[in-house]
Amino acid sequence: MSEFDEKAREWDKNRMHLDRTIAIAAHLQNMVDLKPGMKALEFGAGTGLLSFYLKDMFSAITLMDSSQEMLNMAEQKMDEADRSKFRTIYFDLEKENFTVEPFDILYSQMVLHHIRDTEAIFGKFYNLLSPGGILAIADLYQEDGSFHDGDVNVHHGFDPENLKDMIVKTGFSEVKISSCFVIRKLTSEGSTAEYPVFLLTARK
Repeated sequence: MSEFDEKAREWDKNRMHLDRTIAIAAHLQNMVDLKPGMKALEFGAGTGLLSFYLKDMFSAITLMDSSQEMLNMAEQKMDEADRSKFRTIYFDLEKENFTVEPFDILYSQMVLHHIRDTEAIFGKFYNLLSPGGILAIADLYQEDGSFHDGDVNVHHGFDPENLKDMIVKTGFSEVKISSCFVIRKLTSEGSTAEYPVFLLTARK
């Protein structure tokens, strides 16, 4: 069982996860033109928090994650109407190529820093979008490595300008970057550490 499988049942009970999702959803709607009828893919969807906040914006939403337990929790939250709009896919896009009819928008929150080869994943994102499709990535600004507890093999956040250069080389354009949230965590010394989050959007 993976780390995220173990955390699945308690994920939505964390108030910070909810507050962060609400902020990202609001910024996304302000930064890009969302149109009725769009088909969406949430990469690293987890329990689908972001997609549930955005579901009225899209005609169909695919939740992709490599944690089956996270997807099980997402399915438990769905009512009858949701089940006609959502589908869940247990899939590891880092390791495999996903071939499907392209999406109009692909978004994720707090997933990219867990991806080892960011350049490769941006290439896969590009191939999953239709012409004119939107990419939206929310993640941490560069931090000192204290965000994750223990010895975790992740990126310590990003300089979004470096990500911009990377995705422009991939073929994206119209890149926008905005600060959208600040995660506050209590340190072992009893002080509060702040970890700002950005939202980057681009168009294929």
